[in-house]
Amino acid sequence: MMALNRHKLRHLATAGSRRAKLVLTMLTETERLLGVILLGNNLINSGASALAAAFAIYYFGESKYALAIASTAVSFAIVIFAEITPKVIGAAYPERIALTIAPILRVLMFVMNPLVWVTNLLVKGLLRILHVPQNKEESQISSEELRSIVLEGGNFIPKKHLSILLNLFELEKITVEDVMTPRTQVEALNMAVTVEEIKHQLITCYHNKLPVYEGEINRIIGILHVRRAVALLNYEEELTVEHFRKLLTPPYFIPQDTDVLKQLQYFQENRERLGIIVDEYGEVQGLVTLEDILEEMIGEFTTSVPGAARADSFLWDEKNECLLEGSTALRDINKRLGLHFPLTGPKTLNGLLLELLQDIPDANVCVKTGNCVIEIIQTQDQSIKVVKLTRLKIEDLPHLET
Repeated sequence: MMALNRHKLRHLATAGSRRAKLVLTMLTETERLLGVILLGNNLINSGASALAAAFAIYYFGESKYALAIASTAVSFAIVIFAEITPKVIGAAYPERIALTIAPILRVLMFVMNPLVWVTNLLVKGLLRILHVPQNKEESQISSEELRSIVLEGGNFIPKKHLSILLNLFELEKITVEDVMTPRTQVEALNMAVTVEEIKHQLITCYHNKLPVYEGEINRIIGILHVRRAVALLNYEEELTVEHFRKLLTPPYFIPQDTDVLKQLQYFQENRERLGIIVDEYGEVQGLVTLEDILEEMIGEFTTSVPGAARADSFLWDEKNECLLEGSTALRDINKRLGLHFPLTGPKTLNGLLLELLQDIPDANVCVKTGNCVIEIIQTQDQSIKVVKLTRLKIEDLPHLET
């Protein structure tokens, strides 16, 4: 009864099993249930010992050797046949046995209720004297425990479904800053340029919506739907910047430390699909879309755009090497390459190297962290553009120093 899987039992009860419902009801009365089981167990064991002593006296007289042998034999039999063997069988088939004996236990709980009530009353009094707290609340399952349950049931869950469930647990630990597109990779439209330049960017852009700014990226004035803007290009009248301004919708700003799960809810409540990430000073850090959050849950499904790391770039070659852009997110590297870069500080390879070196490095500089060597291949405009990761074998680790 105590080894039962409560979740499986609730599933059986929901499916209509009367015995499962009976067992669940009995488990809510733990004190009475344990009282009946323990009292019955001890009464039977005591009765068996007394009966063995009576048989020994009847057949062999009041010989102390006969009593000792009988007591030893009964104790051994009780341990083997009434303790260890039944408990092992019960632990191996808890649901099957519990559902079978539930009606019998229910009758015993009714018959032995007065004796159990007196026993439990004495126990409660003893617990009060010893100042032992009596907490009847059922312990709640933490997210990590629930994650362990999902992992244990991995053999019975399709791999794709298992991946989605595990990704949901990871969403509790990350913010929008972890999944955003950084400002250096954001495709935005500048209203301070000529109409011809705006037309060219609209024709060649890779997105349905573009953030629009005035002069510099921190002055975002709205979001432009590209399809509506492209429709203007067919107009015969001469276009001006004001024509595009009229199509702008208000920008939606998000603090950079917002939880991803909360932001998913905010997107739904505000009927938004794109938000601009800003820091505590109001500086634009990047943008996040509804698709970015969904991809964290179910994996990539959108078309790759220039400048973004592709899934096929996250591969070790035969030399255990991998070329990546400096702007690649550490979370993606850990997930796809099986590494363990720290995620509490910088979010990208570029940021990690700047933190480790405390300087803006030149090309051909290497640094080792963990079981990986990071070599800077190309730098540009005070940032690291391309790096090469080399995964070290275990035998190589003692011979290298950071």
